[in-house]
Amino acid sequence: MIYLDNAATTWPKPESVSKAMKDCLQNYGANPGRGGHQLSRMAAQTVEETRRLLAQLFHVQDPKNMIFCQNGTHAMNLALKGWLRKGDHVITTGWEHHAVARPLEAMKKDMGIQVEYIPSGTEGPVDLKRLESAVQSHTRLIVSTHASNINGVLIPIEKIGEIAKKKGVPLLVDAAQTAGMVPIDVESMGISMLAFPGHKGLLGPQGTGGLYVAPDLPLQPLIYGGTGSRSEDFQQPEERPGAFESGTLNTPGIAGLGAGIQFVLEKGINEIHRYESLLTQYLVDGLKRLEKVRVFNSEYPSVSVVSFTVDGVEPLEVAMILDEHYEIAVRAGYHCAALAHQTMGTDQHGTVRVSPGYFNTKEDLDQLFEALDEIVKAFSGL
Repeated sequence: MIYLDNAATTWPKPESVSKAMKDCLQNYGANPGRGGHQLSRMAAQTVEETRRLLAQLFHVQDPKNMIFCQNGTHAMNLALKGWLRKGDHVITTGWEHHAVARPLEAMKKDMGIQVEYIPSGTEGPVDLKRLESAVQSHTRLIVSTHASNINGVLIPIEKIGEIAKKKGVPLLVDAAQTAGMVPIDVESMGISMLAFPGHKGLLGPQGTGGLYVAPDLPLQPLIYGGTGSRSEDFQQPEERPGAFESGTLNTPGIAGLGAGIQFVLEKGINEIHRYESLLTQYLVDGLKRLEKVRVFNSEYPSVSVVSFTVDGVEPLEVAMILDEHYEIAVRAGYHCAALAHQTMGTDQHGTVRVSPGYFNTKEDLDQLFEALDEIVKAFSGL
């Protein structure tokens, strides 16, 4: 199987990831922070080491401001529901994943928040002048994805961060498609909250993720319960990170996540981004040479996500044929991002999405080109 669906979940993982998870389960599979015995301390040490690695990766000064979550969507819901209040005004973009759009739309219905979507501009994927002018006295948050999961376009977070800082409004960033693949510095980029999954560019297992929260941002917990501290008190503790990590953490998953981050740090994000950019350009060039294939690549800087369609063939059918007849895994449809498809003008049928990763090769893409050429000829009656 040639796996080209890394925008959903990266695979394969570094061997160190499964080794770390196995070591945790076999040798110290106790609850972190829920007991004074040595197994519990070992588990807690693994959790805190992964937290430290995350802080290092995102240039966070205090690791206690890194909160572990189930995934990026959980992190996004924690950020939105822990910060927004009834009647607040929120500014976001036309590129957002449902992890952003659906919670906002639900809160608009249930809490009366106002949501303003900023479209693309003539000079970039987001109209920055319109975004800045949209800020009102009751604007409480600006939310933006860092890169589209449809065509990989990179959103100018640094410039949005400058606007947010100038206007005194926190900036929440969805780093689902960039964490581990593009350098992120939360302070220099003006990011107040950063939501990310562990199973994509960080090369960890599913069921992991996290949220960075700026130290001066008074976020409310999404889930209340046991934290392993202040157990004599009925009130939720306020200290980070425990205030936001009620219940038992996914210690084996966090162990694997730590190994994935270590791999990323050792290889270097710039090197990973360079290699994936080369693959992406090779992919775009190869697709454009095929007849009846329309490529929806970004004209701006992007990550390794490319969408296309085949004239006269539904995207879902293309993906099914690639899977069943050629053993090539891609994803087709709307990719949980209706807003982005509306922005691109592909909301009628969606697209086929190809997302090569660090472990893919040009030979993998050559086989994709050959398969698509045969599919086009078959449906054209050639």
